[in-house]
Amino acid sequence: MKKQFLIPIILCASWLPLSAQNSGEVEQLRQQLQQVKDAFEKSQAESRRQIEELTRKLDEVLKNVPPASRRAETNAIAKTPEQLALERQLAVELGGINATNADSRRPSLQQPWTPSQPIPVFRAGQAYMNMSFDALMDFGWSSASDPSAELQLGGHDPTSRGFTLPNAEIALDGAVDPYFKGFANIVLKLDNDGGTEIELEEAYGQTTSLPANLQLKAGQFFAAFGRHNPQHPHQWAFVDQPLILNRTMGPDGLRNVGAQLSWLAPLPFYTEASVGMFNGQGETATSFRSPGEDDGAGVNRYLGRATRDRNLRGVGDLLYVPRLASSFDLTDEQTIVAGVSGAFGPNNAGNHTRTEIYGVDLYWKWKPANAQQGFPFVSWQTEVLYRKFNAAAEAAVPLPAETIRDYGFYSQLMWGFRPRWITGLRGEWVSGNNSAIDRTDIFRGDRTRISPVLTWFPSEFSKIRLQYNYDQGQHFSDEHSIWLQFEFLLGAHGAHQF
Repeated sequence: MKKQFLIPIILCASWLPLSAQNSGEVEQLRQQLQQVKDAFEKSQAESRRQIEELTRKLDEVLKNVPPASRRAETNAIAKTPEQLALERQLAVELGGINATNADSRRPSLQQPWTPSQPIPVFRAGQAYMNMSFDALMDFGWSSASDPSAELQLGGHDPTSRGFTLPNAEIALDGAVDPYFKGFANIVLKLDNDGGTEIELEEAYGQTTSLPANLQLKAGQFFAAFGRHNPQHPHQWAFVDQPLILNRTMGPDGLRNVGAQLSWLAPLPFYTEASVGMFNGQGETATSFRSPGEDDGAGVNRYLGRATRDRNLRGVGDLLYVPRLASSFDLTDEQTIVAGVSGAFGPNNAGNHTRTEIYGVDLYWKWKPANAQQGFPFVSWQTEVLYRKFNAAAEAAVPLPAETIRDYGFYSQLMWGFRPRWITGLRGEWVSGNNSAIDRTDIFRGDRTRISPVLTWFPSEFSKIRLQYNYDQGQHFSDEHSIWLQFEFLLGAHGAHQF
């Protein structure tokens, strides 16, 4: 493996003038906005409760008033047009009346839906649900006849010459009540044979009003490990997932059923600590209690080892994912965000074997004070990951007990040189120690990949991306691939930044 391909990337990142967008301030403003929204929702609930209580008391008083006196009293307190309009607005906000049954002579308070908004499905008082749809389609060619065999190993990568549809996502979100919000992502994708695969990617509830800057979410969701793993494919800066993520987190990333507690530290700069606790089981937790794949002889294997079913014996057998991230303003035009993550849990390669994954991530961005629509900007993002996988001895093959180690990084430099145009360059390198497993395992061996990319956003609801990949691997010859990606979006689902 020729490591010299990484030298130009590292040098390119090192001489850039330090400057970045004030992402720390953005995170703080988002937190403040969420707090204001939560306070507003609580105020609405309290107002509604008071209205209902006063209405109940008024009804009880009127029961004891003669009908003639009741009509006179009602006429004496006839509402002014301003009062009626205010009452109507409050009723609409609280979901107390149907706007279609109101006086048609008054102008409607509801605004027409626009493409920049989520698609509203229903609203009942404070509860509501929005829906959006996002689709990615790739077209391209590779010198490898079957790119999915060794090159494109991510679950949402382009995997064949010609056309592929790696991701079509239905997203649902909404407010359950003043205390919880809900999110769900249903993903459909086509395999190389044209078959449709459906998966419930995420479905979780999240608190909105816990004290002490705490937030809890529970369900199925992406683990908060690094910067790339929690992102959906439409948020990626490139058409494919980084190699080190494929190797350590698996083709579909690290996501599982569990819960996560986050705490926003009361500091002058943005700092958030979180810890996730998951079952750590299944194909979306490949480095942990994953069943592996059939080796053709009826035995499920992962990293060359026969897997076994390991049931949870206690909280010590759960998967734990802690993370700490902070953002610092270097100047008025620069910000840097740094984070450390870990993932610790049992694996299926033995009755007492475990896996440990460590990660460090860094993000830097520069944006001048006179930027328009977010442009121009320069950003740099990098992640370094290390995995230690303990495997038990297997007498039937035979294989000795050993520790399998994998490590690597990706580093990407992005330049938004004019509104709606972004170009970038990503460099990657992955490696690992020699072990007794089959050296032709596509998820092992030394690999390097260089990827220049150019992205154009016709609007914030569509994008067209062109990317070239140069792959060099220990178990295959040099390969060249070029991919053209098109995305369209309906509703406000991760709208692109300008």
